[in-house]
Amino acid sequence: MSVDHFLRIGTRGSPLALAQTKMTRALLASAHQVAEESIEIVVIRTSGDMIQDRALSEAGGKGLFTRELDIAMMEGRIDIAVHSSKDLPTVLPDGIVAAGYLPREDVRDVLISKTARSISELRHGARIGTASLRRGAQIRRLRPDLEIALLRGNVETRLRKIEEGEYDATMLALAGLKRLGLADCAAAILDIDDFLPAVGQGAVGITAREDDARTLAALAPVLHADTGYALTAERAFLRVLDGSCRTPLAGFARIEGERLSFRGMALRPDGSEARETSGAGSVLDAYAIGEGAGLALRAQLPPGFMSVD
Repeated sequence: MSVDHFLRIGTRGSPLALAQTKMTRALLASAHQVAEESIEIVVIRTSGDMIQDRALSEAGGKGLFTRELDIAMMEGRIDIAVHSSKDLPTVLPDGIVAAGYLPREDVRDVLISKTARSISELRHGARIGTASLRRGAQIRRLRPDLEIALLRGNVETRLRKIEEGEYDATMLALAGLKRLGLADCAAAILDIDDFLPAVGQGAVGITAREDDARTLAALAPVLHADTGYALTAERAFLRVLDGSCRTPLAGFARIEGERLSFRGMALRPDGSEARETSGAGSVLDAYAIGEGAGLALRAQLPPGFMSVD
């Protein structure tokens, strides 16, 4: 099947979003032997891009990065949308589906700092900038003395604020830095055992209209099955626990052959307590593994753990 000139990819306008979208366009063009220029990129500004003065968890959650793209898709202005998968809500609007994922990049977090090469090297009381509840809680878990301060903006903005000394450090996804050619900015790559990543981290997700058979067929050659299995498990886990977007959650599914192993975590925002869960089995049971891990974790959380208070 060929991709006609009217295939339109919706995306946010950040450098990372555009890099991921151009990567998607190149893969589609190669798979269908068409010119990249025949696949149009449509930049759409989202609510999440406009809100910079508070954490997204206080402004409406993950849907702030997808809502305007969803509207454009349902109105027929775009055919697909490209997302960082960790920004995708666990429940999508009626009529829109997660068509699949590109091959996953490195899932690890990195430390960005001019003064330290590890979390332990940061000075006492150092100011760490992040908008991620998960990262803030994981840092506090290791270093309760550190100050966590809000830092929003695209990757380049965050790097500049570290360079200018507004913050002593921040944490970013290695995948995004790699896609921007900025991996050398990392002071340290953080071990997954200490910093379990966000659900979906490192994966580019593509959404489409559920009834658009032509577009779904066009996407099929560029989608990665193993990443799909991993994200199915991770998102099932998150869906069970997603009653409060104010609770720091982490989850990662690893694929080895036909076997999937999953590890998930919930933390108190102050890092004082963390509870873990795990599951394993066939990749064909990915949803059940993730859902089961989420249910098991929810059952062991003490009263009030999922509360914003």
